[in-house]
Formats: sequence, C-alpha cells, structure tokens
Amino acid sequence: MSKTLIVILGPTGVGKTDLSINIANHFKTVISSSDSRQVYREMSIGTAVPEKEQLEAVKHHFIHTHSIHDYFSSWECEKQTIELLSELYKDKNEVLLVGGSMMYIDAVCNGIDEIPTIDPDLRNEIVERSKNEGIESLRMQLKQLDPVFYNQVDLKNTKRVIHALEICLMTGKAYSELRTNTRKKRDFNIIKIGLNRDRAELYARINTRVDQMIEEGLIEEAKAIFEFRHYNSLNTVGYKELFEYFDGNISLEKAIELIKRNSRRYAKRQLSWFRRDEEIEWFHPNQEKEVLAYLNNKI
Repeated sequence: MSKTLIVILGPTGVGKTDLSINIANHFKTVISSSDSRQVYREMSIGTAVPEKEQLEAVKHHFIHTHSIHDYFSSWECEKQTIELLSELYKDKNEVLLVGGSMMYIDAVCNGIDEIPTIDPDLRNEIVERSKNEGIESLRMQLKQLDPVFYNQVDLKNTKRVIHALEICLMTGKAYSELRTNTRKKRDFNIIKIGLNRDRAELYARINTRVDQMIEEGLIEEAKAIFEFRHYNSLNTVGYKELFEYFDGNISLEKAIELIKRNSRRYAKRQLSWFRRDEEIEWFHPNQEKEVLAYLNNKI
C-alpha cells in the first residue's frame, strides 16, 4: 500500500502540536485531529486548541467542526475520519492523525463495532434521569439489562455507563452482545509515533499550562457553557472542576488545584493505555530529526 497514516500520539501537555506541524510540513500534508474535545467549537482554551498561527501553518481537520450540542462519539470519529482519509489520499500519500484520545485513535486505526445512532429523545430522557435519580439508578438498570458489560466497565466512568444503557434500551439487546472487538483491515499503512517526557518534566508542563489557561480566560469560557454542564462532552477536566466552583462547592484555588491533579492523572492513564500497544515507537518531542529519520525509513 502506498498510502500512509502517521499517528502522533501521547499524553496531554507533552508537546504534540509543534512536532506534528513540522512533520506535516515535511511531508506537505495535513493533520486530522483525534482529540475528543478540540472538535467542539465552544471549547478552545481548556482543550488547548492550536493557536491561530499553528492552524494557518498546516490545514487541520476536526478542530472546532462540531458543537457541544452535536452527538460525536468514537464511532462517529471513525466514520467521519475514514471518509475524510479516502478524499485526502486522492492527492496525498501521507496524512497525520494527531491527538491523545485513546478510544478515537483506536477507532480510526482498528475500527469499532457499528453501534446504532442513539435516538435524541432517548438520550435526553437518560440525561434527565441521571440528573434526577443519580447515576446509581442507571448503573442498576445496566446491571439488569447487561450483567456481562456491567462487570467489565469502570462504573465510575459515567459516560460509558450511560452509553451502554442507551444501546441496551435502543436495540433491546445487551451491549456486550454487539461488541465483537474485531480489528478492521485498513487500505493504508499505519505508523504510530508516541511522544513522552520524563514524568517530572511532563507534570511541570501540565501545571504551567493550567495556569496559562486560567490567565487566557478559561473561567469565562467555562461560565459560557455552564448551563449545559450535564452534557457528556463537558464531563471534561478543566471544566467540571470549575463547574463545582460555580456551584459554590469548592474555592477557585481548589478548582485550579484539582484541574492540575486530574490532568496529571489523565496523562498517567493515557500512558498506561498507549504502552499496551507494541506498534508505537517512542520519542521525546524534541527528537524531530530522529522521528523524521524513522518515518522516512518506514515509508
């Protein structure tokens, strides 16, 4: 196969943007984002969307293309990204996929099961139930409808619990029955580049970036979407902590402290996930020459 997808992945705050832009320019190509939050136009500061100059330096896809009011899942990411790649490969041999959202990267590279689109009325009904009855009520219903998945899922992951319950109610079948986990064959090569730093260095960058986000107006950005806090898209580090502050449950100082802590924890989870993938070749973000040499040798 002559077409190649270059995947640039790594934990939050590691420095994927600058390196990916340089690599995209080297191959005279474009970037498709695999960030599950940068896709939403209402969220810029808290999701570390690339700067205006960076977006102008290289064409980016799936940055601010959807609204928080839109339904966008890993299944939608796979479908829309594969459609985009089929168009891009008509005149490009290489395309970059850049981000840190583990499920979205897996969806594009390996495919996911074709789960039906959820009826909006059903989704709204379950969202209302989660607000009025609490998540425990939904967990118990999932346990009744799909005990297999109930025993597999992280019950603290509200989004996944709700999604599984939606599928059960929508299809009348257990979500676990619809998940085959069969890897799809792609008609392009995939090369995965992982970026990482020393843990102390990475955590310091994360802490500094949170302070910069606050200075750039993250509080105001979060206030503008506060009324939609129950959306799955807003169950996101950087926003959910500020929502607790707006509710008067914690101080602003505590909210900022939690954003830093939860960002570091998210980075740790990302690295744990990525390290299971033996196809990833790891580099420091400053090793641009080494990355390019590796890519030129593989392509």
